[in-house]
Amino acid sequence: MRDAGGWARAREVFGVFLRLGGTAFGGPAAHIAMMHHELVRRRRWVTEEEFLDLLSATYLIPGPNSTEMAIHLGRVRAGGLGLVLGGLAFIAPAAGIVTALAALYVRFRTAPTLEGLLYGVKPVVLALILQALWDLGRRALSRPFAWALGATVTLLYLLGVHELLLLFATGAAMVLARRGPRPRRAAGLGLLPLLPLAHPPAPFRLGEMFLIFLKIGATLYGSGYVLVAFLRADFVARRGWLTEGQLLDAVAIGQVTPGPVLTTATFIGYLLAGLPGALLATVGIFLLSFVFVAVTGPLIPRLRRSPDAAAFLDGVNIASLGLMAGVVIALARAALVDPWTVALGLAALVALARFRINATWPVLAGAAIGALRILLAAR
Repeated sequence: MRDAGGWARAREVFGVFLRLGGTAFGGPAAHIAMMHHELVRRRRWVTEEEFLDLLSATYLIPGPNSTEMAIHLGRVRAGGLGLVLGGLAFIAPAAGIVTALAALYVRFRTAPTLEGLLYGVKPVVLALILQALWDLGRRALSRPFAWALGATVTLLYLLGVHELLLLFATGAAMVLARRGPRPRRAAGLGLLPLLPLAHPPAPFRLGEMFLIFLKIGATLYGSGYVLVAFLRADFVARRGWLTEGQLLDAVAIGQVTPGPVLTTATFIGYLLAGLPGALLATVGIFLLSFVFVAVTGPLIPRLRRSPDAAAFLDGVNIASLGLMAGVVIALARAALVDPWTVALGLAALVALARFRINATWPVLAGAAIGALRILLAAR
């Protein structure tokens, strides 16, 4: 009887998260709000306090927050099987939709209408990253020292310093800064000795691509937009497997589809190696989220109570914002190509700052405006 009840709960977990994965637009904050409404208020799987505890746990481990919430909530409802099914069901719809869109992109990317769509979407994506940077920065960069660290990370990222070095060095700098005034001075200089790591362009290898996405999934903190910094560093700057424009297109596709924003990796995998690439990229970027939730869930609250661990995580968050700022500067050249795109980006930024709108709408509006301009220019 207990087994029957367990399977029933597992099926319930799968059904709920499959539906959420296919309808949850608007990024991680919107996804988490939908989970709260459905699973706390309607179904009462967990209490408000338990939901907040789980949410705090997702912020303290690397990986996509909303996907890890699905994994956590699946585990609470149906144990180990629920853990697996909750995550897979939430990821699968978005991965399938992104794969289909990637196939259309590869086939029709030189068509004038698609070029127009992407022409209008790129500046809007840039505005979305800027808006996220502003919202997160107001909370994380509350002191001059934090601003100085974030600006240093941005500069070193643009000079080519490896993003993982920046994350861990900034975390260490914050630990030193919290221990007293003398280490604070040393911590401020601690990032400066990091030198750019030069990498010549490399031939594409499927296994290497999988390991890159596995590494990103294991180290990605902060907003989903920090993903763009990792992708640009590994796929554009170091290996030359993608162009700046293709990266922006991938981010745009991840933004307008439901479910996890990290299915941007699925799109890139398809561009580089078709269906096998899409599958391996998706597995690589999400795999360790399941492991982290299963292994560290009970330990995370204790870690946050450690002063050094809390300071390190604060430093990692500051570095994540610095990486986001570097991405905005680097990608602006590919997105803001003429006065039209500058005006569109500014309009999107104002709309996002002034009104609490779902991020999908400005992206769709940018696509429509871009397509209309291309059609009018063709006449």
